[in-house]
Amino acid sequence: MDPSNTPKGPSPHYSLYQRELFRRGGEEGILPSFSIHPDELVESTKQTLNNRAYFYANSNAGLGWTDRANREAFYRWRIVPLALRDTSTRDLTVTILGHKIPAPIIFGPIGINKLYSPLGELVPAKVAGELGLPYCLSTAASQSIEDVAKANDLGASIKNESNSVHQYSGPNGGNAQSPRFYQLYMGHDDDVTISLLERAWKSGFDVCMLTTDTWQLGWRPTDINIANYVFYYPGPVGNEVGASDPVFMKKDGKELLADSGKWIDSSVWHGKAHTWKKIPWLIQQWKRISKGRPFVIKGIQSVADAVKAYEVGCEGIVVTNHAGRQVDGAIGSLEVLPDIVKATGDKMTIIFDSGIRTGADVFKALALGAHAVMIGRLYVWGMSHEGEHGCRHVLKSLLADLDILMTVAGYRSISQDVCNRAADVLRYNPSGVFPSPKEHAKL
Repeated sequence: MDPSNTPKGPSPHYSLYQRELFRRGGEEGILPSFSIHPDELVESTKQTLNNRAYFYANSNAGLGWTDRANREAFYRWRIVPLALRDTSTRDLTVTILGHKIPAPIIFGPIGINKLYSPLGELVPAKVAGELGLPYCLSTAASQSIEDVAKANDLGASIKNESNSVHQYSGPNGGNAQSPRFYQLYMGHDDDVTISLLERAWKSGFDVCMLTTDTWQLGWRPTDINIANYVFYYPGPVGNEVGASDPVFMKKDGKELLADSGKWIDSSVWHGKAHTWKKIPWLIQQWKRISKGRPFVIKGIQSVADAVKAYEVGCEGIVVTNHAGRQVDGAIGSLEVLPDIVKATGDKMTIIFDSGIRTGADVFKALALGAHAVMIGRLYVWGMSHEGEHGCRHVLKSLLADLDILMTVAGYRSISQDVCNRAADVLRYNPSGVFPSPKEHAKL
């Protein structure tokens, strides 16, 4: 792309990142230190991580059929390119839960980020702030809520200083820090739950996202093979949110010192499921603490549950199967998205998660009715290579991929030309045969 041909549009010209990489290689002989091709990227993480870290990021439930189903679902939807459309500027912006953001991509909640970089969650939080994209923090994080918020603030300050042209608004208007979501794993001590929500709100996390599909870890053979449960090992990581919580430590601090699994076993993956009866109470508490900010449920895979979430007062849902990590042999999340959108898409914000790897994947999920998508493994793979730089490189590459796809496929605006327009922009191929990993490697 000619760098002088950059008329000001609603979105940054993410596509220029490809040109930057080409010029750096051609003029300076500097090539990327790792491939951002998703298949190659996941393979190269085997060289950068020990087994515990690698399999925590990449393990799946059972035989991994649900993870495969996620990718198969994307494979069967095909984009219909358009010719002779003016796409010299693109509009990738969307408004989600009160925030206008530059692209429809959210950093999903992944725990124990210190497995991938010594700074843990501080890395993606900072990068998200720089890019103006929403960041979601996991209750199973390896940094405190407060420290992650500071890192996100730092990234946002860098963005605001370096690019005054593209500013995006928060729920109160004006130029806010990039949106922050807090992903709650809810234990059965209500005092601890309220303490976590209060800390999150005070630290600028203004959307609460309850995960409902992981009261108990799924059956993950590749983790079992190496006893991959880092919380039980000496010097555990993943307890930092609990260890920094005054209510939890007052009640259970002595037990945590004696048993490093106390936090994770009692407050995160405790094995005792909540029911819909508990949700109105939780929404009420969050609304009281946050002065009315949105509440979202993560883990929806059926129309019935999507409708129920709306009926109990949720402003949004995350359509996800936990990236295939919980229920083996389940449907791919993209398979159920159209029906969920049809039932609730005009009533709630719908975020899609599970299997996003490319700009084309983002495009397809939005065309099928999602308002935004979440990514997880992608940014973890990036930071496992070169920390902050690796995480930033993967995200800027994904943004460039989406921006370029919009350009060459003939679509200018995400919200006007793509969102919920599957009938116009996609075709379904039910007989498409998704290649096996070995077959794909030969292509």
